[in-house]
Amino acid sequence: MNSFAIVCLDDDPRIVEQLNQDLAEFAGLFDICNAYSIAEANDTLEFIEQGNQRVAMVICDNELGSDNGVDFLVSLEQYPASKQARSILLNDKPQLDTIMQAVNEGRLHYCLTKPWNRKELKQVVTKELTSFILKHPEEDWLRYSQLLDHRRILNAHIERQMSRYRSGFIQDTNTLDDETLANQVADGLHEFFNGNDESRACRRYSENHLLTQEGQSNDFLWFIKKGEVALYKQDEHGNRHEVVRVGAGYMVGGMSFVTGEPSFSTGVTLSTTDVIKLDRNLFNKVMNSRSELLPLFTNLLMRNFNRRLKGSIQTELRLQQTLKSLDDAYHQLIDKEKMAMLGQLVAGVAHELNNPVSAILRGSDTLKQTINKITDTPLSHENQERGNYILQQAMQSCPLSTSEARQRAKKLSTTLGDRQLARKAVLMGLDDHEHTSQWLLPQKGDLPHVIAEWDNYYQMGNFLRSINVCAHRIADLVKSLKSYARQDDESWHTVDLHEGLEDTLVIFENKLKRHHVTKEYSELPALYCQPIALQQVWTNLISNALDAIDEPGEIHISTRLAPYHHSQTGQHAIEVIVEDNGKGIPREQQQQIFELNYTTKREGNFGLGIGLSVCQQIIQQHNGSIKVESELGRFTKMIVILPLDEAK
Repeated sequence: MNSFAIVCLDDDPRIVEQLNQDLAEFAGLFDICNAYSIAEANDTLEFIEQGNQRVAMVICDNELGSDNGVDFLVSLEQYPASKQARSILLNDKPQLDTIMQAVNEGRLHYCLTKPWNRKELKQVVTKELTSFILKHPEEDWLRYSQLLDHRRILNAHIERQMSRYRSGFIQDTNTLDDETLANQVADGLHEFFNGNDESRACRRYSENHLLTQEGQSNDFLWFIKKGEVALYKQDEHGNRHEVVRVGAGYMVGGMSFVTGEPSFSTGVTLSTTDVIKLDRNLFNKVMNSRSELLPLFTNLLMRNFNRRLKGSIQTELRLQQTLKSLDDAYHQLIDKEKMAMLGQLVAGVAHELNNPVSAILRGSDTLKQTINKITDTPLSHENQERGNYILQQAMQSCPLSTSEARQRAKKLSTTLGDRQLARKAVLMGLDDHEHTSQWLLPQKGDLPHVIAEWDNYYQMGNFLRSINVCAHRIADLVKSLKSYARQDDESWHTVDLHEGLEDTLVIFENKLKRHHVTKEYSELPALYCQPIALQQVWTNLISNALDAIDEPGEIHISTRLAPYHHSQTGQHAIEVIVEDNGKGIPREQQQQIFELNYTTKREGNFGLGIGLSVCQQIIQQHNGSIKVESELGRFTKMIVILPLDEAK
């Protein structure tokens, strides 16, 4: 139980609870007591008095049902425990007549309007409690200095200590300046030790002589007559730091000499220094023999203490200001970092959404035209059924690689006699024996017309597949964005890497058809990975390749299984290679392209850099790597290496 209490009175429990929260930091030195009516408050005051406590502050609402808060504040005088209590009146709105009544009664120190500002409440409570504490000289004021107004308390403490020493002396030394006072003490000590210095109190020390040692006991007081002494403090790492320098007229070791506590600092002479060295017996002998020195010496000692205290206060204030500045700078840095991260996220998501949305818009425009062609088709009923089959197959099947499509078209052309028709039939999946013998050859004379009509069905199915892929891509991006906002990682799955590559190619289909794209896929095992994250990598690599080439350009995408060179156990890795025949990257820039926000794009082009920094981070999360091979004016090859059997 503390010596003092703070009473909070309001008929609204929410207000009382808010006061308890706002006053929580004061609860360590002041008991917080709550009351919800004047009757309950009076019982609380009696309880406090019976416990030999005193009321330091009363915070009271003006409107307490039918009762008046000002009347309660006036009644505080009848309780001995609350006579000196500071008072704060709470009002829902400023009421001048009520405030004036309380002021006239002499029982109002401050008035706050609800809802109050927490910072203002803290300032008011700190100020009023400081005033209360300083009216109780029997209390240990320093105990409250860290919680309340430490400058007022420390200054009052110093003044109280000085008054105690002054009270026993007839001579008043306040009118003496520091130099005069120091000279008088020095002259008095010289007179005492002149011809009577068997103890060798008057000494001369050379440079770097140790006077006091931090943390060790000290039984001496050094009065500096001439020279200079530095005081050092040691930090937690054992490094010594100079805190102050003192010269003639100052005392070293005074605090530990008087209190008996270990030395606060290490004192070392900086030059040849003349001192008067006193132990406790010698000090008592001097003061008993020269009683006129006692007030002078005491006053000089207290001035030394006062300077040290003020210096400590100023140092503390500077440290607090520095800490506040650092804290403000830290929060500003965090806010800027959050804004930068948000800007990058928005730009990246917008960039990623742009391609699938554009593909959907292009596909929907093409579908409008293709639907009319299908509904007005001159095909027979049987061929329309076959066209519907082609449409369904196009919606489900994956595109063929360029080399495979070329080989199958070459084989079928020998049967149909037309390379172009054979290529379209292969894309529609009609080059097997059954479709060739039953669908194509029986109507060979009309086949160019029939294939052209079936191509509309194929294109519709292909565009529907594209729209479906893009819609899933958008859904995945939104899901990924939600996961980012929750600080959750995308889940890991075992997938076919080619599916992600094909889905990415669908997104860029409109741009890619203006170039020559070849694919060379090797048979690969399933990869345990984050497929959505890797699809961002493929999107960036293909987008960069498109930006690097002029129409018509060439892009070659290949996959292969290769030994993983960083493994000691014969582990294999999947390599994905995206190569273009663009302008290339200078050798000096080939490492810079992986730096955050580095770009080679023209100013005004939309996008978050070229995305390779993000790509590299994603690939490294898969324990893989990415490297570039490029030659100016010829090609750029991006190689992604993803090791297998790396379960997360």
